Formats: sequence, structure tokens, C-alpha cells
Amino acid sequence: MARLLLKPHNSSRHYLSLLRASMASSSFSCSHSFSFLSRPSVSFNSRVSFPARRVPSRFLVQNGVSPRAFMSTSVATESQQESAGSKAYGSDQIQVLKGLEPVRKRPGMYIGSTGPRGLHHLVYEILDNAVDEAQAGYASTINVVLHSDNSVSITDNGRGIPTDLHPETKKSALETVLTVLHAGGKFGGSNSGYRVSGGLHGVGLSVVNALSEELEVTVWRDGKQYQQKYSRGNPVTTLTCHELPVESKERRGTHIKFWPDKEVFTTEIQFDYHTIAGRVRELAFLNPKLTISLQKEDNDPEKNQFDEHFYAGGLVEYVNWLNTDKKPLHDVLGFRKEVDGIAIDMALQWCSDAYSDTILGYANSIRTVDGGTHIDGAKASLTRTLNNLGKKSKVIKDKDMSLSGEHVREGLTCIISVKVPSPEFEGQTKTRLGNPEVRKVVEQSIQEYLTEYLELHPDALDSILSKSLNALKAALAAKRARELVRQKSVLKSSSLPGKLADCSSTDPEESAG
Repeated sequence: MARLLLKPHNSSRHYLSLLRASMASSSFSCSHSFSFLSRPSVSFNSRVSFPARRVPSRFLVQNGVSPRAFMSTSVATESQQESAGSKAYGSDQIQVLKGLEPVRKRPGMYIGSTGPRGLHHLVYEILDNAVDEAQAGYASTINVVLHSDNSVSITDNGRGIPTDLHPETKKSALETVLTVLHAGGKFGGSNSGYRVSGGLHGVGLSVVNALSEELEVTVWRDGKQYQQKYSRGNPVTTLTCHELPVESKERRGTHIKFWPDKEVFTTEIQFDYHTIAGRVRELAFLNPKLTISLQKEDNDPEKNQFDEHFYAGGLVEYVNWLNTDKKPLHDVLGFRKEVDGIAIDMALQWCSDAYSDTILGYANSIRTVDGGTHIDGAKASLTRTLNNLGKKSKVIKDKDMSLSGEHVREGLTCIISVKVPSPEFEGQTKTRLGNPEVRKVVEQSIQEYLTEYLELHPDALDSILSKSLNALKAALAAKRARELVRQKSVLKSSSLPGKLADCSSTDPEESAG
């Protein structure tokens, strides 16, 4: 006979009768303790068989038992089966994105972000293509217009994008470069259309096309005008061709107008005039033979803006512009040189009232915000050259003392631009140059030029070295001051606590005693 243990409860006898009655339809065998019955607590010491039947939920809830307790095992089994199904990984989970789908799926990979930075990058992609035509010697003017409907148009007078049938895609070359990733004329080699270019991957124009709600392209080439329209990377019209009038037969170039897609960008479609103006100004300084105009159209005629940039002085004029409100120690130094197919253009100047450096690097007219081998080479060469000249001229008398790069570059404004046939950029946004051979060429070229110039102009050398030595002295003085403050802090914190401290008093009588 099974012994039944129940906690004291007014309805315990009524509960037991209900439990036995509810299991009358089928047999139920249990040999373990029902710990989930909290009120009352039931324990079976020997095997007891009950006919099992569904227990009405109202009885279980009344006595503290949830219906979910009886279903826990089956629910756990079902969840394990669902989890196993969700972890299934087969060939049907592998997606293949075609055409320009990867760009729309992951735009940040191609333009950096879907915010203002990425929005303006679309303009730079088209603008850089036009500048490549200028660097190749085929374009002299570029016009950029920010329209009132938040669209942008860029026009150049270069050779114009080819429009004939491409042998592989069986589409026009124009449609090919607009709809196929990694299709372009800038991959180098004998079949390349450019010796030096900022474009490398053949994705810039197609990326802009993919991320535009609408894009219109017009090409003037061979006495004809070609036009085609696209939407989100797909052509919506066929390529049309019209003969140009006699007076315009010689016209050539490319005109691209696009409306960024609101479905892609997370911020308002609004181009900042000053942001684009900064980029346009840079490109004009870097390409002295190029004229770039920037225009902003507004519904209010009084808010229209227009600027034209042309700087025959190149980087020397760029440094003068940056140092307009500063006190220079000498005239701007500048040189151009080409070594092993790598062209170097550099300008620099030290100012007496500046206490930080401004070093801007460019590779194929692309601003390398994160630096690269050309910047590393310039910094190393400046430090080594000035230390050598300082010791040679006896300005640095202590043989064991050397100026660090930080001291040498204090007050320096330096622009360095390199043109590399096969540049290695980090990613499509091209913020850092990685060519190791560029560093060696830059180091050697700067050392040769600076050594020759400063030996012929000792006054400029003395001014630069004096500025650098003062920076070193200031750094040493600041270091000593920091150490002194730290020593005082240590002494104060190491005083003996409580009754172990030295006796001291301000009362003269106690001192006399």
C-alpha cells in the first residue's frame, strides 16, 4: 500500500479524490517525486499505478499547478526540432547577387556610408573621372552644377565615353561601364586608356548609377551626340544618336546628371556647397592647367552661387593660400620630379607663429586622408635631412642630440602629390596609399632637393633649425614641469598618517617648550 504524504491543507482530501478521478481513463505509472506540485506536496515511495485522464486546468491552477508543467517535455522537444531546422545550412542558403545588386545591398562598401559622407562621395566619383581626363591631357574645363531639385550634373570637355559595341558584353561601351562592375579603361597595361588615373577598380560610375533614382548621360563624340537614361542601375531608354550641327561638330566630352536614391540614403538628400567647393579647389590646385567651375542653383535667385577655380601656380600657390594669415620664415619651397615612372610634386613652408603641422597628401589627385607611404617618406626625409644639415652647420652642437619629427615639423605646411601608374589604395574610398616603392622615391627626392636648396640659402636653414630647436627646448621644459608636478604629488601622498606623523605646531610657546 503506497504511503501518501500531504502538507496540511483544508482541501487535501478533496484534492486527492479529484486527482484519482481525473486519471480514470488510462493507466499512469510514476516512480519519482512530483516536485512540481507545490501545494499540496505529494511524494510516492513505491510504484503506484493510476488510470490517467486529462486534468481540468481549473483544478490545477487552484492548487498551484500550471498546465504548462505537464507540457514542458513536449515543448522542449519541439523547440529543439525548430532550432535544428533553423540551423540547417545548405546550397539553397547561398545567394548570388547579379549586376549592380551588390551595390544596392551593401552601399557602404563602395561609398563609405549612406549618410552625408557617402552622398558627397557620389559627386567625387564622377568628378574624379573628369579629372582623370585632364591628367591624361584631354580635358581643360570641368563644370559642376548643384541643381535646385537636389540633383548634380558634371560636364567635361574630354574625349567622351566610348559608345561603340563592346566585344564581350555585346552592349555599347557606355552601357557597359554604367551597368557592369569592374568595367573601365583604367586597369593599366597596353589596353588601358590612361597612364595615370585616380580611378582603378572600374566601379565608380556604375556605383553612382546603381545608387541613383535617375541618371542621364550625354556624350559628344565624333561629331555626334549620344544620350541614354537609367534608373537604379538599369537602362530605361535605348542609346540614341543625333548628328551635331555644323558649328558644334568639334564638340566632345561627357555630361552626367543624377538624382541620388532616397531609398538608399539615411539622411536628407542635400548637397553642401562649401564641402564640394573645398574638393573642387583642391583639384584645381593639383592640376594647374585645369579650370573647374562650381555653380549652385536655387529657387531664390539671390541664393545662387558661382565660383571658378584656376591656379597656374599649382602647389606653391596652394601653400600660399593656406598660410595667408601666418608669418612665414621663408619663401615657399617647391619642386617637381619624376623617378621610375612616379611623378612627385611638393611644396612646403615653415611659419614662425604656427605650432602644429599641416601635411596634406594626394595620390593621383585623390586626397589620402589617412596618409600612406608618400606621407611616411616625406616625414622621415624631413627629419633626417634637417638633423644632418644642423650638425653639418654646427647649429646642433651636441652630437648626441637629435631633433625628432615632431620638433622638425612644428609650424610646417606641406603639400605632397604623387602620380603613380599603379597605385594601391585601401578600399574604394581610397583614403590611404600603400605602394612601398613610393616611400623610397619620395625620401630620396626630398633629401636631394632640401639639401641643395638649404645649403645655398643658409638664412632659411638657420630660421628653420632655430624654430625646431625652440620646439625641442619647449618640449624638454614641459617634460621637466610634468615630472616636478608628479614628484610633488608623490611626496604629498606619502606623508605618514595619524599618530605617526611628525609633531608640528604654530604656537610659539609650545615650540619654546
